[in-house]
Amino acid sequence: MLSKELTDKYQLVVGLEVHAQLSTSSKLFAEDASSFGAEPNTHVSVITLGHPGTLPKLNMRAVDYAVRMGLACQCTISRRSSFDRKNYFYPDLPKGYQITQDKEPICIGGKVPFFLEDGSELEVQLNRIHLEEDAGKLIHAPGKEASWVDFNRAGTALIEIVTEPCIRSSEEAVAFLAEIRKLVMYLEICDGTMEEGSLRCDANVSVRLRGTEILGKKVEVKNMNSFRNLGNAIDFEYQRQIELLELGQEIISETRSFDADGCFTSSMRTKEELNDYRYFPEPDLPPLFLTEEWIESVNAQLPALPNALYRKFIAAYGLPRYDAALLTESKDVATWFEALCAKTAQYKAASNWMMGPIKSYLNETGTSFATFPLKVEVVAQLIALVEEGQVSFSVASQKIYPELILNPTVTPLEIAQRLNLIQESDASYLVPLAKEVLLENPDKVKEYKSGKKGLLGLFMGELMKKSGGKADPKVASRIFSELLAN
Repeated sequence: MLSKELTDKYQLVVGLEVHAQLSTSSKLFAEDASSFGAEPNTHVSVITLGHPGTLPKLNMRAVDYAVRMGLACQCTISRRSSFDRKNYFYPDLPKGYQITQDKEPICIGGKVPFFLEDGSELEVQLNRIHLEEDAGKLIHAPGKEASWVDFNRAGTALIEIVTEPCIRSSEEAVAFLAEIRKLVMYLEICDGTMEEGSLRCDANVSVRLRGTEILGKKVEVKNMNSFRNLGNAIDFEYQRQIELLELGQEIISETRSFDADGCFTSSMRTKEELNDYRYFPEPDLPPLFLTEEWIESVNAQLPALPNALYRKFIAAYGLPRYDAALLTESKDVATWFEALCAKTAQYKAASNWMMGPIKSYLNETGTSFATFPLKVEVVAQLIALVEEGQVSFSVASQKIYPELILNPTVTPLEIAQRLNLIQESDASYLVPLAKEVLLENPDKVKEYKSGKKGLLGLFMGELMKKSGGKADPKVASRIFSELLAN
């Protein structure tokens, strides 16, 4: 680890390139299926394989998805965009070049606001979002000087979200990528499954002396498919580059890979310059023109976005930041919570149920809200039983809730009555029981009166046993306080 003196001397500068595989049923320029997990080389055609005489045809669903993302990121949507050929030796892209957008991307500029764990808000400026096709997948044969290639992914529609070099820590980079993942999933344009490569990230990392504006030579770390890997790769590069500079050595502008097991980067190849790619306009695709009406129609269909919902849950529902962050992690959770809040004004209680019993059930059963057996009205009724003091939260969550899961058409009150769970708050019933508890524990009463106020919990526990768990805790606590004060 570097000393604080050294890290204070240098500033980390990071720019990210996030590739999101679009959830279109077919590829960007061909009708081949783009689903994940098929047998190798089964989702291919003459267009994917780059046969002579074949022509690409643009998938307009991919255009729709790219514009959705651009609008969500406050980009300027290009009324005219075009495609280019990026020439490079791709062993897993049969054409030998990639169709992408260089000079006229579909989305320009933009910004993504997000929150760090401590609640502070940051904003990452975007350079662009552009459409391009994905390459295939190389599979390196263990113990052999050979690689297999699967062309199923070749030609799959991607958007690449390119930031400005404005990120200053690995924490910021990870939080930004997490926000991008939430955005594409809320917009339903990408499944965000990082382990399958649907969302992956390249990091351009450099360091410079603090106080200077000139950027250092950047190193690109390729294809990180987890938040942990992204953070670790940036941290490693930050230290590696500082150590080189302190030794008077030059940083080589190169592409490096990240070893997740050893937590280090290693050189892959010298970094290409833009002229190495020999970009030129794609001759087989005309420019893409978008009308104002079409863009407005896409904008009108955008859902509420996670950042806005996070703010709303804090401002309108009075939730802590922690609750708001968890409840906006996924669209279905946020949507269900909002529906629940339309049926109850006990917003914090609703949050507790969402993050407690309901989340536990979904995790244990491996299901989602699409198949969750209870309606929001039923959960709201359950919350009301607790808030009205008819049952305790523990009784509601441990006894009534499991019964509701098995019998979702029955009301919580009916279950509470059938199981004889309604809390007893009648003082004429509870006072004699409380007196019995105190008479049976005279030593503990003396200790309580001498200052050990924590013994109230023991008295409460004994009373709960005598009442069969039905005593209203608030009423019982008040009764004990009055009895023990004499």
